Amino acid sequence: MPTILGQNQYGKAENRVVKITRDGATHHIKDLNVSVSLSGDMDEVHYSGSNVHVLPTDTTKNTVFAFAKEHGIESAEQFGIHLARHFVSSQEPIRTARIRIEEYAWERIEASDANSRFVGADEVKHSFVRKGQETRLTQITYDGESWEVVSGLKDLVVMNSTNSEFWGFVKDKYTTLPEAYDRILATQVSARWRFNWTDDEQKMPHWEKSYEQTRKHLLQAFAETYSLSLQQTLYQMGSRVINNRGEIDEIRFSLPNRHHFLVDLEPFGLKNDNEVYYAADRPYGLIEATVLRDGCTAKIPVDLTNL
Repeated sequence: MPTILGQNQYGKAENRVVKITRDGATHHIKDLNVSVSLSGDMDEVHYSGSNVHVLPTDTTKNTVFAFAKEHGIESAEQFGIHLARHFVSSQEPIRTARIRIEEYAWERIEASDANSRFVGADEVKHSFVRKGQETRLTQITYDGESWEVVSGLKDLVVMNSTNSEFWGFVKDKYTTLPEAYDRILATQVSARWRFNWTDDEQKMPHWEKSYEQTRKHLLQAFAETYSLSLQQTLYQMGSRVINNRGEIDEIRFSLPNRHHFLVDLEPFGLKNDNEVYYAADRPYGLIEATVLRDGCTAKIPVDLTNL
C-alpha cells in the first residue's frame, strides 16, 4: 500500500542554559530548559535521506547558548521569541519553530549577621535557593519506652554563582579536569538530622521552629562559606546546625555536585566571561558525610535511601 509522509518536526530538546548577570557584587540568575522543534520543507530527508534542508540539531543547541550571550535573557518569553524568529527567518526550508521553555526560579538566601560572613564581604548577593522544591521528612521510632526522631529534607536545590574554587587535587594520566579558581557551586541537598529527645521525661522540641531554624542555618552556612570543596561546605553546614540547635546531635548529608561547565563560544566569535554555562545533570559527583556533636554516636544510616 502506498504511503505518504504526515506531520513531522525535529530539533534539540531540553537544552539547559544558565545565564549569570553580574551587576557589580549583585548577581542575577536565569535558569532555563529550552526545547526547540522545527518543521517545514523536510520531505526529502525522510524520503531519500537528503540533508540539504536540514539545520543540524547541534546547531540549534549552539544557537540557544550563543543567544543567551548575545541577547541576554530578559524573560523566557522574549528569549523564545528571539529564537523562533531567528530559525524561521534565517532558514528558508523552516516554516515553523516551536520553542518550549521551562524556567526554574531562584530566590536569594538571606544571610545572617555580618560577623559570620566570609572576610571582605559586606553583603551576600550571589547565593540562591530554588523556590518551592524541597520535601520535608521525618521518621519516628518508638519501642514503648524510648523515642527516636529523625527529620530532614530532600530536593533543596542551592547555588553559589561565585566564591567557590576547586584546585590542588590529585592528578594522574586519566585526569582532564582543569583547576577552577572561580566556579559555580550547586547541589541538591538531602539531609537527615537526629534529635536527642528520646523519652517523655524530656522537654519535647518545638518541631516547627526546629525545622525552620535548621533549614535557615543550612542555607546560611552554604551562602557564607567561601568554598574550596563541596566537602568543606558540607562540614560547615553540619557544624552550623549542631552549634546552633541544641536539640540535634547528628546530621547526615547526601550532596550531588550539580556541575556547571562554561560553554565554548569562541567558534561563534563570542567571549564567554563566566556568563553562559551548560548545566549537566549526570554524571555527578556525590559527596556524603555525617557531622556529629562531640561525644555522640552516629545512628543515622549511611545509605539515606534506607531511611
